[in-house]
Amino acid sequence: MDQELLAKVEYIGIFLGIVIGTIVLGTIVNRIFVRLIRRSTSELKNDPTNYKFLRRVVVTIIYIVGFSVALYNMPSMRALANSLLAGAGILAVAAGFASQHALGNIISGLFIIIFRPFRVNDRLKVRELNGVVEDITLRHTVIRDFENRRIIIPNSIISEEIIVNADFSDEKICKWIDIGISYDSDIALARKIIKEEVLKHPLNIDPRTPEQLEKGTELVPVRVLSLGEFSVNLRAWAWANNSADAFNMGCDLLESIKNRFDREGIEIPFPYRTLVYKEKKATATPTPTDISKNDRLEIY
Repeated sequence: MDQELLAKVEYIGIFLGIVIGTIVLGTIVNRIFVRLIRRSTSELKNDPTNYKFLRRVVVTIIYIVGFSVALYNMPSMRALANSLLAGAGILAVAAGFASQHALGNIISGLFIIIFRPFRVNDRLKVRELNGVVEDITLRHTVIRDFENRRIIIPNSIISEEIIVNADFSDEKICKWIDIGISYDSDIALARKIIKEEVLKHPLNIDPRTPEQLEKGTELVPVRVLSLGEFSVNLRAWAWANNSADAFNMGCDLLESIKNRFDREGIEIPFPYRTLVYKEKKATATPTPTDISKNDRLEIY
């Protein structure tokens, strides 16, 4: 009896030792990956996507292997495992049907990591949703929108969506500055003002290649885009290092260009209609309030 008791105590000790060792090892590996991700992101400027995904895979494997070894070293658990082995085929089929969505998300997550349609810290537009990729887990992708809310999208769904990635391959962004001026305004002066304001903005960059510089390609082209119903529509092409800088630069330029237009007499029109009243039929007793032919009434 003493030997049996000692054996049981020994098995329990081994089981607890393996479980505790697994937890400790998983925690250490997780912390190592966290430090590696921070150093890689802040100092080396590397993409943290692969590290984050690999961290979850490695820690999961450590726990699965560790707990499996712990159970296998318990004789009672080993017998239970052998008895369950006979029904492993049925359990596998049932588990497959029950976890097909989860497995689909994991496989889609692996494809995202391999083919990299987007990475952590990329700015995405998915349908009507906009935000920055915060994390890619085994099951879903976490996007932080610009109101600091988290959008959780399963990997199997986002991998089938049409995604607009502002940071894919080349982070530089061309920002359109669209402004309408009145038909009475000086187009040349308006173009000059817009170009000057873009050139002096600190976030504006020069994206031209050496070949374009040799050809004399204009840095900030300003073109008449269309002749609208009540305005001449101008567009300037301004470049920024990334989408965040492009957004801030666009807001600043609209304000500075509006102020310059006000100072230099360039009108930004608002919609209006001109109504023309035809001559009314003669009446027996005309009144002074009758409106004569070609009188014009402008409604603003």
